[in-house]
Amino acid sequence: MDAQPGRSVTSKVLALLDAFTPASPALTLSELARRAELPLPTASRRVAELVAWGALERGDDGRYRIGLRLWEVGSLAPRGLGLRELALPTMEDLYEVTHENVQLAVRQDAELVFIERIAGRHAVPVLTRVGGRFALHATGVGLVLLAYAPAEVHEQVLAAPLERYTPLTVTDPGRLRRTLAEVRRTGYAVSDRQVTMDALSVAAPICGPEGAVVAAISLVVAQHRADPVALAPLVQAAGRTISRSLGTSYGSRRSPG
Repeated sequence: MDAQPGRSVTSKVLALLDAFTPASPALTLSELARRAELPLPTASRRVAELVAWGALERGDDGRYRIGLRLWEVGSLAPRGLGLRELALPTMEDLYEVTHENVQLAVRQDAELVFIERIAGRHAVPVLTRVGGRFALHATGVGLVLLAYAPAEVHEQVLAAPLERYTPLTVTDPGRLRRTLAEVRRTGYAVSDRQVTMDALSVAAPICGPEGAVVAAISLVVAQHRADPVALAPLVQAAGRTISRSLGTSYGSRRSPG
């Protein structure tokens, strides 16, 4: 047995999986043990079980990577897969009209998760990736998701330090409250150089069958050629189309929860 009081086998396995990050997608056994704060023998046993099941794969270089079996299980998450499949045709249409980056995101607690993205070949580079998390207060999709989130999420985000990504990132809680009110008034959000100094995003909400905002869609364009007023109707139309695919009858939009 693993002699580590207070930690279950499950918590140790989850700690090993949590050791992987976008910056560290491949790790040695020693690195896994250190990041998961496990003795090397314990880590070795748990990693062997994960490899046998397919959650991890061991490469020729001796390093471990996330395995396809884990990806197959993750793809069953209903908020990601079903929404992605319904949204993708509309996202592709929006891309064909603009040839700009198109992003789809959902809220997970006080962060957002990108569940799909179409990258324009000549579009401005973006920092996001499918499956990646990001703060709610800086991106277009994040501002939409935060604007329609429950009050307790507002207070959690506004009470925490707001990370500054560029000199233009809104980090003042009072100003952020006013921005969220404007998003609810207009039905779309604009994030102008708040994540990188060369990009602007315009985002709109996606509603579920009961009218609650369940996701957000955005265009991310080069700031020097961006016209938010012209882009907003395109993004809003895409959001409404996806909402209808989800069964929304388009009454009044409300916050989830």
